[in-house]
Order: sequence, then structure tokens, then C-alpha cells
Amino acid sequence: MAKRFPLIILLWLGTDFYFYQAVQKLINSDALVWCYWLIDLLLISGIVTVIFFVRRGSRSQQTLITWLMGMMLLTFVPRLFSLPFLLIEDITRLFRGFPSRTFWVSELTLGTAAVLFFFVLFGITRGRHFYRVRRQTIYFPDLPEAFDGFTITQITDVHSGSFTNPAGVRKGLDLVNAQRGDVILFTGDLVNNQASEMDRWISDFSRLKAPMGKFSVLGNHDYGDYIQWETPEAKRANLDRLKQVHAEIGFRLLMDEAITLQKGGQSITLLGVENWGKGGFHQYGDLKKAAAGVPDDAFKILMSHDPSHWEGVTLDHHQHIHLTLSGHTHGMQFGIELFGFKWSPIKYMYKQWAGLYRLKGRFLYVNRGFGFLGLKGRIGMWPEVASITLKAQIRRN
Repeated sequence: MAKRFPLIILLWLGTDFYFYQAVQKLINSDALVWCYWLIDLLLISGIVTVIFFVRRGSRSQQTLITWLMGMMLLTFVPRLFSLPFLLIEDITRLFRGFPSRTFWVSELTLGTAAVLFFFVLFGITRGRHFYRVRRQTIYFPDLPEAFDGFTITQITDVHSGSFTNPAGVRKGLDLVNAQRGDVILFTGDLVNNQASEMDRWISDFSRLKAPMGKFSVLGNHDYGDYIQWETPEAKRANLDRLKQVHAEIGFRLLMDEAITLQKGGQSITLLGVENWGKGGFHQYGDLKKAAAGVPDDAFKILMSHDPSHWEGVTLDHHQHIHLTLSGHTHGMQFGIELFGFKWSPIKYMYKQWAGLYRLKGRFLYVNRGFGFLGLKGRIGMWPEVASITLKAQIRRN
């Protein structure tokens, strides 16, 4: 973070100086000008404080980061996405001898920024519990007939340590139950760091129901790798307690293992691996171990927290894994999804980051996440409950 600090400051100030041209065209008040730049000064001071003066991993640092992320997005995003109006005008001014800016372009710039400001504000204040159900039907030529129409309700990335609003959380859990899935699958990150974060939520998550069971895997945050522990034993005890929590809320935790789901005299195999990720994330998961003893011709669904595991391991696995369910990315909790268009900055870090993907006849579904981390909100990339239906594809002679 410290190495990127100068770049962050340059981008921040460059955007603000450019946007200020529209402000200056419409507003002639020294007091407002001072307020405009004071906001930037306070935010930059906050960033410096977090990087250099607050103990890493402390509660104070987490609180400051949360507030800074919210305020930075609230000020930076509206400015950034309204700048194209000024840029287009400057291109035309280049061929007209650079006359003074027109009022209407500056008004359009500030008006767009104002609309985006309230959109971001909604995401920060309400977006964290603005749950959306995303339905997906996937067709398979070799799905056992008894499982035609089988439904999976998937949630992921709960991050219970971030929750503060019981009513909001319960609204999301009610939505999970309302899908009436045959199974509920949870694909990791139940907590931010410590198992104790789930203590107040155990009774609520215990209410989740599915006739054929509830199953889960661990995510990168569940291992307690991101905080300092007094002893290695304390860290191991935390993970042991978290495994108990999974059982207490009624989830069967799969640790590099497979189970068989039976229906109508036929079966499918559900595999679950520990977290495996690229880019510095631990690679605990062992798909070979999970799939050992599973027949090659079995229909297989894999739960793996990090979607990078799909291309890194799953696609090249000697057995055909029909469907992989992942999470991890959160869709960066920021993005745009309108009329089939989908964008988030996370796409430049993960090739598969939200929704359904297909390669080599194998499917991956990346859930946008149920909870939130860092930023106490979601902007355009709303929290998700996925309802996935498996259908038997009719074979043609």
C-alpha cells in the first residue's frame, strides 16, 4: 500500500484539479473552494495515518479504512465518471482555439456527479443489505435423470465480522430460505478473521433449511491468516472453533473430501476443497485428495472458494468436474450491471469474477457474495443469493 501511495495521490489530485474546472465555472465563492479542497486534504491525511501511524491489523486501522473507503468512493467516483463531458469539450476546444468553457457542459458535469453521488451514497448506506436473487439454469447432457430440475441455493463470503444490522442480515437469510433449494451450498469466508465473530449470528444462520442438506467449505479469511495471534496454538484453536461453528449452524464442512447425494435411485457427487488461490493466497486445497475414489463417470459439483482454482487446477484435472461454485471476489463490491453489461475493476485481477463461465465443457459460477468487507456497503454490485437449477440437456441423434 505504501508503495502505491504516490500513485493514489497523483490520480486523486489529477482528477480533482480537472473536475474543479467545472466547479470554478459555476461557483464563485471562496468558502466553497476551501471546502472543496479541505475534503481532499482530510482524506489524504487519513490515508497517511492508516499507512504509517496505525498498527497493522488493529481495530482502529480497520475502522479508519472502512470510513476512508466510503468517503473516497463518495467523492472520487462521481468526479471520475463525470469527467468525460469535460474531456469531450476540451477535444472540441482544441480545434476552436481554446475558448472559455461553456456553462451547459459544466452544468452537465456537476449534474452527473450529483446523481452519481446519491447512487454511491445509497450503496454505502443501504447497499450492504440490498440482496438480489440471481437465477441461473445450466444444461448438462449427462445429468442423471432423477436430478433434472435439481436446485442449488448458493451463498458465499458472509464475513460475519462486518455485520452490525441484525434486521438486514435476517432479510437476506429469509431470502435464502425463500428459494427452497434442494441443497444450500456455502463457498467460504464465514468470518473476517476470528470464529467468535459468528457467536451472535449462530441462531440466525441455523434457521437456513434445505431438504437434502447444507454443505460448506472454507475461504481464505477463515484460517485467521490476516491478524496476529499470540501463539500458533491460539490460531489453530480458532480454526477448530470455526469448524465447530459450521456444525452448530447445520452445515457439513467439506475439507478436501466428497459426499454422494442420492435421489430416485441415482446420485451425484459433491466435492469440497480447502481454499486454493493465486496471487499470494494460500493453496491449502487438494482436489486430487477430494476426488480420490470418486468414479470417473460420476456427475460432479465442486465447491472451491477462489475462482482462480478453476483455471489453475480444475480444468486440467483428469476427471470431468461438471460445475464449480466459487465466490471470493465480491465483485469488488463496486461495479455496473445494466442491460447485460457487466463491469467492475476486479475484472482486471480475476478472469472469472461474477456470474457463469464455460470452458472445455465445464461450468464455473462465481457468486458476488452475501456480505461485505472493508467498505461497509456495495455500490452497483449488490449482495447475492444464487439459485441454480440443473437441467438434463436433450440429446439429439
